[in-house]
Amino acid sequence: MKGVVLAGGLGTRMYPLTKVTNKHLLPIYNKPMIFYPIRTLVNAGIDEILIVTGGNNAGDFLRLLGNGKEFGLRHLNYTYQEGEGGIAAALSLAEYFADGDRIVVILGDNIIEKNICRAVEAFRDQKEGARIMLKEVPDPHRFGVPAFEGDRIVRIDEKPSHPASNYAVIGIYMYDGKVFDFIKTLKPSERGELEITDVNNYYIREGKIEWDVLDGWWTDAGTFDSLLYACNMVKQTGANKLV
Repeated sequence: MKGVVLAGGLGTRMYPLTKVTNKHLLPIYNKPMIFYPIRTLVNAGIDEILIVTGGNNAGDFLRLLGNGKEFGLRHLNYTYQEGEGGIAAALSLAEYFADGDRIVVILGDNIIEKNICRAVEAFRDQKEGARIMLKEVPDPHRFGVPAFEGDRIVRIDEKPSHPASNYAVIGIYMYDGKVFDFIKTLKPSERGELEITDVNNYYIREGKIEWDVLDGWWTDAGTFDSLLYACNMVKQTGANKLV
């Protein structure tokens, strides 16, 4: 199983900070943001990792991370995303790296308190399909929201005005090798992007998706408020330490 960290995009919501650096290189308390998703993967036993980056500061990732020695890795892989085409478009760049293997994908601005070890092990035992992580949140309308029939997810609604549940689909996804074939069939949304929610809904229609609720706190760090929240939570509780 391989890991993919999606750290491209232009980070326009965080101007002027991101006029001089990539969003994922901004500090979360005492470490760069990108350290946290890498540690999430390493803690789950994944040691083959691809960083998808972009923008004008892509070289800074190599200067910062090198081959991943700080994380106990012997090698890190890198690829470059031109512009912004959506999460699914960024993921498509990992096809040759995945080489048919299963992948665990994490958005580069997702910070979690604990780990995803149990979910990754469940995905290893899963015959095929996808696995997503959920978290109960007070503002589900900001996220992709699952609709349930019993314990089964029947669809995911992207940023709904009337959420079908209080759960958000957080930015940690697990896919089998078929994900890249489906991405190739996607059409851009009204935002002009290839949406990861469409990918997840594909697996739902196929009846091949499972889910877990994340233990501990979670936040993205893609806005000024959530960046501040992430910094404070890491300072107060620690997050995602290597085990």
